[in-house]
Amino acid sequence: MTEADGSRERETAPRVLLVEDDESLAGEIVEELTARGYELQREATGTGGLQAARSGVYDLLIIDRMLPEMEGLEVLAALRGQGNPVPVLVLSALSAVDDRVNGLKAGGDDYLTKPFAMEELVARLEALLRRPIETRATVLRAGELEMDLIERTVRRGTREIDLLPREFRLLEYMMRRPDTVLTRSMLLEDVWNYRFIPQTNLVDVHVGKLRRKIDAPGEASIIESIRGAGFCLRTRG
Repeated sequence: MTEADGSRERETAPRVLLVEDDESLAGEIVEELTARGYELQREATGTGGLQAARSGVYDLLIIDRMLPEMEGLEVLAALRGQGNPVPVLVLSALSAVDDRVNGLKAGGDDYLTKPFAMEELVARLEALLRRPIETRATVLRAGELEMDLIERTVRRGTREIDLLPREFRLLEYMMRRPDTVLTRSMLLEDVWNYRFIPQTNLVDVHVGKLRRKIDAPGEASIIESIRGAGFCLRTRG
């Protein structure tokens, strides 16, 4: 993945390093991602994972928190301390808010709690692979939308859109992951900070309100509903 544009279409299969000591889970992940065209290497220990990650040949890392020899967050902290910017998805059975915060503070880009569905894992990987390595820009652009993170303004073309704080956060999350299927559980966890996933139509209600604000009469809808999966902010046809 190039640093210039993390969301550009790939010409080669994404290279993923999986650091997971659970043989059964590792086997399922390798089988699923290999079937989807990913190139996988698996390490079963923290030290082995750190050594492999230092090669710099991977597009993305999946690191379990609890590993033999060296804890997953230690591996992550060591990589970040060396200036390695590779996207990292942290896996863990620890689901408390503090555990997730610690995982992100250590340098993780996303945090997925066990047990999880493989579709959820794949969706999060796709989102990370599309995300530019440098995400500190103060202005986000996705298709016709422009969001100023400092002024807290949103425009579609020349039209300014007035959003409530939660709507702004929801749209920001989507604009950072354009053309990527975002599941309801991802949105509930990352936008609403739910520690567990309740049976609720909260996401659908807010997406509906957001649609009505960003789609003026006669304009094509930007946010697409993906049946049985979630939503996708489209920037291309």
